Amino acid sequence: MGLEDHKLKVFCTVAETKSFSKTSEIIYLTQPAVSLQIQALEELYETKLFDRSGNTISLTPAGEILYKYAKDILSLYTELDKEIGKITGLLKGSISIGASTTIGNYMLPAIIADFKRTHPKIRINLNINNTKRIVELLTSGTLDIGMVEGEVSKNKVKNESIVTDELCLIVPPLHPWVKRKVVSILELTKEPFIMREEGSGTRQVIEKYLTAHGIHINDMKITLVAGSTASIKESVENGLGISIISKWALRKEVHYGTLKVINFKEERMLRSFWLLLPKNSVISHSVDEFISYMKTYPYEKHFVELKS
Repeated sequence: MGLEDHKLKVFCTVAETKSFSKTSEIIYLTQPAVSLQIQALEELYETKLFDRSGNTISLTPAGEILYKYAKDILSLYTELDKEIGKITGLLKGSISIGASTTIGNYMLPAIIADFKRTHPKIRINLNINNTKRIVELLTSGTLDIGMVEGEVSKNKVKNESIVTDELCLIVPPLHPWVKRKVVSILELTKEPFIMREEGSGTRQVIEKYLTAHGIHINDMKITLVAGSTASIKESVENGLGISIISKWALRKEVHYGTLKVINFKEERMLRSFWLLLPKNSVISHSVDEFISYMKTYPYEKHFVELKS
């Protein structure tokens, strides 16, 4: 991107968020820097682009016109890169991916490493955040792709299920249940249990599954509420209780035998990982390539050891 289109991107973000402070967070610029970019555009066109009356920011008539053209100009730049990329066959440029914690910490690093072997020139920026923030960054054009665990309303972004994740019951290696082939979900109420925090995608899936089997969260002996998968694994390893987490987060522990996975007697606890894309924006050639790669990726190759 050249200097002019960077200014346009800043301008569009302010127009969409109606906030200089939000724009500075999204584009990783200081607020004064954001103001300077807007000022430069206002000087170029010798007119005010925003009305800053009171606490609100709105576009002036000139601002409205610039916004309409700026969106078109930015998508033309993307199309231009794409077309030239097709001719030169060279895939370069960068892809910004926003991912929620389980996906960003445990699934994507392996996939990105494999992708980079065949596409060494593409730079990938990985931003790990909660789903709400990822949707904000996508709609403002800061991210190219989002990957999240929970479903997102279709109003703001395009979404499709890309891979199925399984949530597994984990116990420490010396737990009496290790000798058993399966455990019923109903037996979970007897054991000290470690739960993710409210608002976590993993917790929502667990609660839904428990409810389907007539168990209320208050029936559980919750000994600890943990804010991350890493702290849950440590706590289970240290004998604080048992828990349920994504199979993606268990590859190392199962390999080294520090945690044991036990199957439920009932149906498997499954959820989708969702791919999110901004609505009505042109996808670059490299982003296209990465999406195709994820859709045909052999995910199962990572779970040979979990089939115990």
